[in-house]
Amino acid sequence: MATAAAPRSAAPGARPRPIATWLLAVAALVFLMVVVGGITRLTESGLSITRWEPVSGTMPPIGEAAWQEEFDLYRQSPQYRQINAGMSLAEFKNIYFWEYVHRLLGRVIGLAFALPLLWFWLRRAIPAGYGWKLVALLALGGLQGAIGWWMVASGLVDQPDVSHIRLAVHLLTALLIFSSLVWVALDLRRLADDPAARPARMPTVAIWALSALALQLLYGAYVAGLDAGYAYSSWPKMGDEWFPAATPMLAPWLRNFVDNPIMVQFVHRWLAWAVALAAALLARAAWRHNLRTEAFALLAAVAAQILLGISTLLSGVDIHIAAGHQAMAVILLGTMVATGHRLGVAISDRLDVATRDRPGAATGGRPGVARG
Repeated sequence: MATAAAPRSAAPGARPRPIATWLLAVAALVFLMVVVGGITRLTESGLSITRWEPVSGTMPPIGEAAWQEEFDLYRQSPQYRQINAGMSLAEFKNIYFWEYVHRLLGRVIGLAFALPLLWFWLRRAIPAGYGWKLVALLALGGLQGAIGWWMVASGLVDQPDVSHIRLAVHLLTALLIFSSLVWVALDLRRLADDPAARPARMPTVAIWALSALALQLLYGAYVAGLDAGYAYSSWPKMGDEWFPAATPMLAPWLRNFVDNPIMVQFVHRWLAWAVALAAALLARAAWRHNLRTEAFALLAAVAAQILLGISTLLSGVDIHIAAGHQAMAVILLGTMVATGHRLGVAISDRLDVATRDRPGAATGGRPGVARG
């Protein structure tokens, strides 16, 4: 008689719950990192540090001579020459602060992930099947640091702004890391409760909802990178028209969806309603599987995000409201990921129950046919 396979967490010393808690804590740091990154962009601080020094750059300038050296380097940048010429050292310190905090948080996240991962690995506390996922997340975090410098470098040559396309890559990579941390943590929490639990499978409706949100987040990055939020500060119309007829258009025409600030703002405005519809469909599916809290949370998150987006426009991109809009985007993403995970588990559990209850399921044969 064949014996059942050992459960995934049956390895001696496996500790899925502490690992899940650690991953959620790292996800919270990534959330903070995205918010600080948004403030860095809104305050035009991202180009204040012109060197990438992963180790020595951990310490800020100490002493007047060190500050003057950093300021002299900044004064060679296109942003200073074309936009901030005449800026004082005190003003430079203000923009330096946000970029320094942003980079420091990146280093903190790296250590907060790498050191516990090493400890869990040495203690053989990682459940089977999860080691490669954690290593992949570590590699993705390292890649994100390189992407960040690749983005900053685009604004240090000729143009006084970073490439909005590179900014989008940087933001979406951060959000991919955030989503993956949450998903794997939820799998591990489920494994802690049930040693035989398998990783959840994302339902189709959640895939569509997350795809719509990812596209909207891409356009949010384009809006930030192109300063497109300043193009029109009225809503629902852009000025007196739904789409300004006098908008200068680029050639080829498809470039307008990437490089034209007015078109980018237009798409970002109306794509929000597609995201709302996709979120509503996901919430309906969750409701049908008795996930009432998740459904309410998802609808509340998407409503709050749309209201913050409208408020950002109407305020003329007030920094506090705009930062709240970016923070709410990450909360909406986390809510959608969590809802998709819970729905995937509920669907899987329902299918397992249906399979067990089907006649002949115990023997693996067709209904009513026993296998000898």
